[in-house]
Amino acid sequence: MHQPLTRYQGFSLIELLITVAIIGILAAIAIPMYS
Repeated sequence: MHQPLTRYQGFSLIELLITVAIIGILAAIAIPMYS
């Protein structure tokens, strides 16, 4: 039960891709609004 770091490393890559995708979508929506 003492493997939170290895498990988190496995998920961190997926979480990173999801956050980058969300930021990209938000930027694509926000940039036309502000410009």
